[in-house]
Amino acid sequence: MTRLIASLVAALFVLTACNVTTPQLGPDGKPLPSVFRITNSQKNKIPFRVLDSVNALRVAAGLTPVALSAELTAAAATQSQDMSIQNRPWHFGSDGSSPIDRVARTGYAGNMLGENISETFENDVDTLAAWMTEADTRSVIMNPEAKFMGISWFQEVSGKIWWTQVFGS
Repeated sequence: MTRLIASLVAALFVLTACNVTTPQLGPDGKPLPSVFRITNSQKNKIPFRVLDSVNALRVAAGLTPVALSAELTAAAATQSQDMSIQNRPWHFGSDGSSPIDRVARTGYAGNMLGENISETFENDVDTLAAWMTEADTRSVIMNPEAKFMGISWFQEVSGKIWWTQVFGS
């Protein structure tokens, strides 16, 4: 199972490399990060691209696929914008709300199972790949009880993207 997940993460990295560009190198010889700009045409595609990727990972691991939830996506959108306002990636809102509070405010009928967050300049596929490399965020994505997912982001003028992903039963 671990090999399968590692293979899928590697496949995600390979897919992100399909758009070949020569990276600029910094003074240390390492590639400088590039800014992923979310265009209007991508806004409707990103949730389904993340959903398809998550479901491919889940099915390969013998888990049931999840469906998008408007309520969980609304909770994710609230958190993404609020993290930008606070200028820090963390799970609590500026009003003291927890992920459970935000999900409850949307009227979601199920249980909130977990929330993944990220502060990055990377696209959705790179962000998902990063989440899959960490045990705590991977466990949220691969929770066998998950039935629904919400995904949202807030992109600042600088290009920084605040990603939030929420799962529920």
